[in-house]
Amino acid sequence: MPTIEQLLEEKVSAALSAACGAPTAAQVSATGDPQRGDYSASGVMAAAKAHKMNPRQLAQDALAHLNPSDVPASWEVAGPGFINLRLHAEWLAKAILTAALDQRLGVETVAKPETIVVDYSAPNIAKPMHVGHIRSTIIGAALARVLRFLGHRVITDNHVGDWGTQFGMLIVGYRTLLDKAAFERDPLAEMERIYKAIQAKTKTEPAIAAQAREELAKLQKGDPDNTLLWQEFMAVSRQAFERVYSRLKVTFDHWLGESFYNPQLANVVQELLDKGLAKPSEGAICVFYEDQPELAGTPFLIQKQDGAFLYATTDLATLKYRAETFHADRVIYVVDNRQQLHFKQLFSAARRWGLKMSMEHVGFGTILGDDGKPIKTREGEPIKLEALLDEAEERAQAIARSKNPDLLEADLARIAHVVGMGAVKYADLMQNRTTDYRFSWDKMLALDGNTGPYLQYVYARIRSVFRRGELETWQPSGDMKIQLREPQELDLAKQMIRLGDTLLGVERTLRPHLLASYLYDLATRFNIFYQSQPVLKADDEIRPTRLLLCYLTARYIKAGLDLLGIDTLETM
Repeated sequence: MPTIEQLLEEKVSAALSAACGAPTAAQVSATGDPQRGDYSASGVMAAAKAHKMNPRQLAQDALAHLNPSDVPASWEVAGPGFINLRLHAEWLAKAILTAALDQRLGVETVAKPETIVVDYSAPNIAKPMHVGHIRSTIIGAALARVLRFLGHRVITDNHVGDWGTQFGMLIVGYRTLLDKAAFERDPLAEMERIYKAIQAKTKTEPAIAAQAREELAKLQKGDPDNTLLWQEFMAVSRQAFERVYSRLKVTFDHWLGESFYNPQLANVVQELLDKGLAKPSEGAICVFYEDQPELAGTPFLIQKQDGAFLYATTDLATLKYRAETFHADRVIYVVDNRQQLHFKQLFSAARRWGLKMSMEHVGFGTILGDDGKPIKTREGEPIKLEALLDEAEERAQAIARSKNPDLLEADLARIAHVVGMGAVKYADLMQNRTTDYRFSWDKMLALDGNTGPYLQYVYARIRSVFRRGELETWQPSGDMKIQLREPQELDLAKQMIRLGDTLLGVERTLRPHLLASYLYDLATRFNIFYQSQPVLKADDEIRPTRLLLCYLTARYIKAGLDLLGIDTLETM
């Protein structure tokens, strides 16, 4: 079925068109203020201005064209020309029962699915993932899950940094400084150590710098020994990355790194030159943007004076591949805000080149420490992502043990993993992605407030209701009589049916925090309902309705958290 906003918008638009005598669109959105009803329709004042009509009279005329049997709400004109709508309890009861009987909770797939490439995470080979990678990784994965759920063909790609000057230094360091025992224990930490050591030497010892350049040149020409080493770096890096991704419930359809596009880079530059889209400049080759004021002062460098290619060149080749091989309608890059200029230049160059698909940069802010600066270790180093996840589980385990000392170790470990990962992920995903946020263990692991553990706790609490009532296998049936009488029941049901519109909002804005906010609002309304209305002790007439509200809340929370990549627990 259509979402509630789509349904109301269709009916109000038809009525407004009839009142105007011309096709006219209304926009319907949730009010957020019960005094103004559940939904408000705007567009009347713009239509009145266009047709030289009184807006309030036009709204009244439009309402006269609404058929009460077609619209699941009562209505009134408010202010200069807004139309407020209040949903009927009877319609709500049918809507939530329909959702309960549907595997998709009443959320339809989109009418016109697209092929969407989502590019996220993209760590560098031979370096441990650090806390700075978590935002791209979990925001990208959440967006991919939501877009897939809505029916799009989603292709996820981990465009790892697997090529470049660092490999010359790594090869020299591997052959001269490697601690084999350390490499076996933690390959990425040892590679990071030898890379830093060689990098420091290249600044003071020209011979080492020359040796690193020589080894890089040999690798680029396909030297067998250097290629084998590079492949080993790739293998151990991917193994370490996969370990992190497994903990975070993150997967990819492809791992097409920078090296995959190397054979295409010369052709990219030549094609841009041939089309007059790029020009030589002081020995380098650039795309210029004289006709775009915001980019005019910053050329897009695609080949250096020494003939080397850059990220820009690789990114252009990547976009072309995604257009021609994946047949993408839309390409989404989940990369931090600092790359905003790069993507403006990239997308402009790609459009000039003839790439027609939608290209979007999903930017995000920085994770800050208590001092308001980017979070780091006490030594000023980036925090390793695995260390962060370890600490999340340790802290979650300590909390679980303190609340239930009799838990079996296996159960304790499971709770620690699910709650710890959920806390870290939700603390990020509940933020408006474009903003910075302060990292706080105490806030993210709290069992109250807008946190992952709170939502997991509400889910577990609902499941315990069914266990206490010996109703673990309870399922709704199509002939149930649902009666929404109490304000708390109505508020809860109204929030439930907003999932479809919420997911369309995530699709439109690429902001997962809209789903997190929906879930927190749902859990909050459930607790208000549960504290005020008996469920297991309700009388026989109303008990099925109360059980349905509990059952559905649990399903909505589980489904929503799953779209965010967060697990639930039957007990906590």
